[in-house]
Amino acid sequence: MDKVLYIATSGAKELMLAQTINANNLANANTVGFREDQSFHKALQLSGEGHSSRAYVGTQGQAADFSPGTLMSTGRDLDVAIQGEGWFSVQGLDGTEAYTRAGDLHVTPAGLLVNAAGHPLIGNNGGPITLPPFEKVEIGGDGTISVIPSGQAATTLAVVDRIKMVKPENNAIEKGTDGLFRTKDGTEVASDASTRLVSGALETSNVNVVETMVRTMELARRFELQIKVMEQAKSLDESSASIMKMG
Repeated sequence: MDKVLYIATSGAKELMLAQTINANNLANANTVGFREDQSFHKALQLSGEGHSSRAYVGTQGQAADFSPGTLMSTGRDLDVAIQGEGWFSVQGLDGTEAYTRAGDLHVTPAGLLVNAAGHPLIGNNGGPITLPPFEKVEIGGDGTISVIPSGQAATTLAVVDRIKMVKPENNAIEKGTDGLFRTKDGTEVASDASTRLVSGALETSNVNVVETMVRTMELARRFELQIKVMEQAKSLDESSASIMKMG
């Protein structure tokens, strides 16, 4: 019975992990620029002396779904979205350069340009972008930020900085626990001049709510099945023990 119990237990454990990931995706269905998380599992043989007949389910890895979300027009000057492939460069809480598709920007009282998660946008000079007091701000398709300084005429448009946008290969970056993407080798990606953005728009999450909810129910049913197998293994073990006592 231990073989059956071991397989069912490992299966239930991996299903709980998959359900956690699925629940996180559902919770971020309305998060701007969110990329759906995925996990991959595989049946493996347990190694070691005396264990060749035992198998278990193992997580082979986790990855993100890089398919794009939908562009949603907002008309707000500080809302921007990447057009096609590419990423905004931001500064993570650990001070390292990271990448995101979230372009819901605002300016802090200190003039720092950050997204809704509080991550400062990085400019082409390699540091966080700081804006002076302004009457109006415009962000061009190439990421160039121009402002009409406070107290200046409407015709006075000054270029402040340019948002650093990059276009790394999808297999070269991975998502961290903070939801930001970084290169697997820890290096910074060079700015890509061909990456374009759309001003006055945001990219929605790429999570399909209906599919995710259906997956939630499917994973719950699979988990219940593993529990039933464990209960059946217990029942058979008790029956076997009872027969042995009768002998």
